[in-house]
Amino acid sequence: MKSRQNYLLALLSAFLLWLAWPPVPFTTPLLLIALAPLFIALEDISKREIKKRGRAIFLTAGLTFLIWNSASIYWVYNAISAYNGEIIAIPISLIPFGLGALLMTFAFWLFYRLSKYTSQKIAYFGLISFYIGLEYLQQTWDLAFPWMTLGNGLAGMHQLAQWYDSTGIYGGSLWILLSNILAFEAYKKLKSQSGYLKYRALGIWGLVVLIPIAISLTKYFNYEQAGTPSNVVVVQPNIDPYQKFESISANEQLQILTHLSDSIAQSNTEYFIWPETALPTYDDEDRIHNSQTLLSLQSFLGKYKNGTLITGIESIKWYPDKRTLSAKPRDGMFYDNFNSAMQVENSANVQFYHKSKLVPGVEKMPFPKVFSFLDGVFAQLGGAVGGWGWQEEPSVLYAQSGIGAAPVVCYESLWGDWIGKQVKDGAQFIAIITNDGWWGNTSGKSQHEMYARLRAIETRRDVARSANTGISCFINQRGDITQNTKWWTRTAIKADINLNDEITFYVKSGDVIAKLLCVAAFILALIIPYRKWVKK
Repeated sequence: MKSRQNYLLALLSAFLLWLAWPPVPFTTPLLLIALAPLFIALEDISKREIKKRGRAIFLTAGLTFLIWNSASIYWVYNAISAYNGEIIAIPISLIPFGLGALLMTFAFWLFYRLSKYTSQKIAYFGLISFYIGLEYLQQTWDLAFPWMTLGNGLAGMHQLAQWYDSTGIYGGSLWILLSNILAFEAYKKLKSQSGYLKYRALGIWGLVVLIPIAISLTKYFNYEQAGTPSNVVVVQPNIDPYQKFESISANEQLQILTHLSDSIAQSNTEYFIWPETALPTYDDEDRIHNSQTLLSLQSFLGKYKNGTLITGIESIKWYPDKRTLSAKPRDGMFYDNFNSAMQVENSANVQFYHKSKLVPGVEKMPFPKVFSFLDGVFAQLGGAVGGWGWQEEPSVLYAQSGIGAAPVVCYESLWGDWIGKQVKDGAQFIAIITNDGWWGNTSGKSQHEMYARLRAIETRRDVARSANTGISCFINQRGDITQNTKWWTRTAIKADINLNDEITFYVKSGDVIAKLLCVAAFILALIIPYRKWVKK
């Protein structure tokens, strides 16, 4: 097989992965065979007598993952360039475009190296461990961007992902990788063997595909919504994110939000959910009770006896010294500015949650501890190494009625284990607040909405999602979107959601699959230098 044919196979895998990825409907099952053409190409390269086979393996796999990543998250460039210009957008876009693809490619390169020293079965186990281990790295380090984790792909057909309440998305990644490996092995056997043995591998692949699907569909059609009902209003003010901090006053925005809320609220409405940065007021958290913003919000809530409001707000905290990495100097003091969720009730109780999963390169400089020596330079520019402030651990917003809500700000909705901790701590429903208008009318907004389905399944919690420009929605515990809004429409929607107290196995265990495979990946990776240098 010629190099050109191998590159065509790599491109075919990239196309199949893209076609199967959200928000394209009904093509999700293609994920289960999408990598098979790439495996065919890599097998051909590994058997050919050519120089620098490792480089050929790397470049071929790299082509697949770079094209797939870039085609699926092209909107990242749109969002950054619209606000910062092309010069800044290009290098920042390379983080999600190139870095994620590089890690995926590295997993396949390690697989090739390991296969030279071990059996094929161990090498395949190594590939699964390397790939998922590097996916987990994409979730945990300071350059985190877990958007393209393979398990997220089942958001396109969430009916197939009902067992995520036990495994989380890494169970999905494991299933997709195993299916592709077995599909490739079945293809080889069909070409090389005859008789019964020719179809045995195909039968094994069929079982690996069909059994999880059968389990998932059984769970889906037999699941009953759990918990007590609560009336919730979700508001979509549709204020241009590029204008809301300049041409529209905070008071005018507040009037829009309260008017939309009043237009559909009931006397028994318990929650109002407003989007990320709905209130660009920069209120001091320690002096919030003296704030005109709070007085206006409590005046609005006075019409609803049991009403509680969760809203996005840009807030500030002041310190006498630099007590956080993100604190910035001003007038002899230090301050943090937060992208926060604030909860207000018909009482003096006000709670804040600070967005913790910040976008690297945009909201937070990666590895702020490493670059803390640059604080003096950034101070001269009016900033700090840390960027926005954040909180270290997840928290729950409790209402005086005892209801617990999991506040999730925008990008955080990709972290199943983070939200799982909030549920373990008592959250009975998930409140996602976001501002997806930065991306424009692209697939990014739809992918973001669809990923929230997986959080509902993992935790078996209803989701109330408020997006500034869309898409706002309600999602039930099966992951069904029961009601949603249109893009770029000023509106509000309401529903009776279920407040659930049951804890799923995934909430109890977290991302245990990924953690165990990280250990396996480390051990298997050591075989490569050991067999190459030490034993030799």
